Amino acid sequence: QVQLVESGGVLVQPGGSLRLACAASGAIFQIGTMSWYQQAPGKEREQVATITTAGNTNYADSVKRRFTISRDNGKNTMYLQMDSLKPDDTAVYYCHAQLNFADHWGQGTQVTVSS
Repeated sequence: QVQLVESGGVLVQPGGSLRLACAASGAIFQIGTMSWYQQAPGKEREQVATITTAGNTNYADSVKRRFTISRDNGKNTMYLQMDSLKPDDTAVYYCHAQLNFADHWGQGTQVTVSS
């Protein structure tokens, strides 16, 4: 009865920006670390950013200085601000979080960076 739902993925031109959101819903009594993953066609799913409940963050080298992860604990929502987008950022972006002390994945949202 708990789930994660991503939103915000669209087609965008190189150099553009997007803001993804991941909302947790259901009978939630605990949320731990939340993370964003990307999976490009034919590639493994890779973590790009993570944020703890205290707000500590880490980023993959490929997105440092361009992406910013944040969370609003009152809304049970995590965000990924994506700036200076490149074609190599094209992927399905997945949300992952510890909910009620168990691992949960969202369904993914498609981001396509192309002119």
